[in-house]
Amino acid sequence: MSTTDSATRPDGRDTRWTAHRAERRRELIEAALRAIRAHGATVGMDEIAAEAGTSKTVIYRHLGDRLGLYLAVCEAVDDIILGDFGKAMSASGIQIGTDDLFEGDPYDVLVAVIGSYLSLVERDPEVYRFVTRRPLVDLPPETDPVIGLTDAIADSLTDIFRTALSARGEDTGAADSWAHGLVGFVREAADRWLADPERQPREEVVRHLARFASVGLSGVLDLH
Repeated sequence: MSTTDSATRPDGRDTRWTAHRAERRRELIEAALRAIRAHGATVGMDEIAAEAGTSKTVIYRHLGDRLGLYLAVCEAVDDIILGDFGKAMSASGIQIGTDDLFEGDPYDVLVAVIGSYLSLVERDPEVYRFVTRRPLVDLPPETDPVIGLTDAIADSLTDIFRTALSARGEDTGAADSWAHGLVGFVREAADRWLADPERQPREEVVRHLARFASVGLSGVLDLH
């Protein structure tokens, strides 16, 4: 074996250590999510360490400080929301990228989109509060996880709207604005709904929001 081959081949111990660290990080994030659900959005590092069965030193080593923990939880929640979004679309028989996505009333598409977001809010209210209540630090927009999540959802919606406009031979420039506008509309409604101690059932709120938004989309897409 040449010296070059030895130098470039990954060391087995390094590979195992990297895998171990990734697995340990995943376990600590899952423990943090359990602690947030049990103790609320204001959970402390001591409570997270107790849930993980370890010390704060270990958490700091793998996740960093409070901000590092927050960013790691946000990343996990991003994956959950986007995964729920895709499942909701598939369960509704909605195929993103098809020309007939908005043939007729866009209500079903909106129910799937809005329903997937409010499902997380209802299922994990404390985790949602934890994510949307940023730590008291200045985060530039390009690294703000809440903005990043909003952008990720809006990007998926932009593709949907762009496809619908393109199928009608219309300018697709409005797709991005519509997508971000819809995300802002749903998030504000979700935040108010979560804060209401006498809130309506989720399914009812989803229907209200979908009906409202579908009227606008029906008009701009000329679905009559």
